[in-house]
Amino acid sequence: MVILATHQREIGSNPLKRANCTFDVNGEMKFSVKIARSYWTKDMTYGNLVYIPDTEYGGIIGKVLTSTTLDYVELKGYTWRGRLAYKAIEPPSGRDYKVVSGELNKVLKALIEPEFDGLYVVSSEDTGVSVSNYQFDRYCTLLEGVTKMLTSVGYRLDIQHKREKGVPGYVLIRAIPIVDYSDQIELSKDCGLNYTMEDIRDGVNHLIVTGKGELQDRNVFHLYAWPDGSIKKTQYYTGLDEIVQVYENTSTETDQLEDQSLDKLTELMSKKKFSMDVEKLGIDVGIGDIVGGRDYLTGMYGAKPIENITCSVIAGVTSKEYELEGENDDGDS
Repeated sequence: MVILATHQREIGSNPLKRANCTFDVNGEMKFSVKIARSYWTKDMTYGNLVYIPDTEYGGIIGKVLTSTTLDYVELKGYTWRGRLAYKAIEPPSGRDYKVVSGELNKVLKALIEPEFDGLYVVSSEDTGVSVSNYQFDRYCTLLEGVTKMLTSVGYRLDIQHKREKGVPGYVLIRAIPIVDYSDQIELSKDCGLNYTMEDIRDGVNHLIVTGKGELQDRNVFHLYAWPDGSIKKTQYYTGLDEIVQVYENTSTETDQLEDQSLDKLTELMSKKKFSMDVEKLGIDVGIGDIVGGRDYLTGMYGAKPIENITCSVIAGVTSKEYELEGENDDGDS
């Protein structure tokens, strides 16, 4: 049931019963509501809210597209999570980094609530878990910062729109533990689930980076992949096991070249790819939770966190698509 509301009052689900709605929670972090022009009302306009109660599927209308050719109006905007991605964590004046300490929800409350004029409310529940002198990356987004902080202690962000009688309610934010379903449920083809696993072990493990400059004055350095997936400047694989590629990049400034080169080797190195039809699990997984599966024929096993959920309501029927971390990476080893 998709609800339409202003900031002061709930309009209800009737206006959107004939709409096709899509909420891309953590990919593009946008939603789309398409409705025939004959069903459009004056409340379907900028600044009003669209949401499914008790979920994080929703947001604020920021764009309105009308098509007389296709005879529909499209309402678009950022998801609740997307709004967090358009706030920044800045270092305090005179400091290099923003540093926080305290219980998780208290830290979230101090970071999030001042940014959203009362619409976002952080739970006062005590998680019993704290961070001490946690240092955020300089000028990271609010979403990146809190996600990374919570992940460091095994927690994730939970977002739900909560209704109150007659009014739109608020967006409830809280820190909850990451659930590793791959430890709890042994998923195999016997469960009737389809999944794909690829274990790539002949990826590049030695990247020679050549930057700006000429001949002996050229900026050249080496990066090496290690068995645990880390990248170092000391070599592990040699001889038959060494797989080398030269990465030439003369367009990037020297101080940024190493970061781009790390990304390049991450794309090329050995890795496991794993994807599965999570919706058929029949469990309530959230972004950050971990799922896994095993192929008994080959002995291969894969486990990945949920990276994105896309919820669609078409002709009154709700469906979800789940994307695992790295599932849409195009890099080939």
